[in-house]
Amino acid sequence: MSKTKTEVPRGTLDLLVLQTLATMGRLHGYALARRIEQVAGDALHLSQGSVYPALIRLQQEGWIATDWGISETNRKVKFYSLTRAGRKQLAVEVETWEKSTALVARFLEVSS
Repeated sequence: MSKTKTEVPRGTLDLLVLQTLATMGRLHGYALARRIEQVAGDALHLSQGSVYPALIRLQQEGWIATDWGISETNRKVKFYSLTRAGRKQLAVEVETWEKSTALVARFLEVSS
């Protein structure tokens, strides 16, 4: 029996990125993706093709900031950190997620 990786529901990646930065602080993109996978218990694999567009989008929204630094492997990398606006957006994202999951849970209870 093969292990399948869970697909992240549309719009959820922003919440995962914002929450990870709120919890862990400043991270570069690769470390951020690996941390999300680690917390997901290896049930999720994030590709660069999904993570980096999300980071660019979040930066354009003003929810994360970037600066250059040196990684643990001594490479020049872009680091990401949460902004004040990002903290506010994280609260909005969490509230939206909780409402959405409560709605789906109601439907699952009715059909049981």
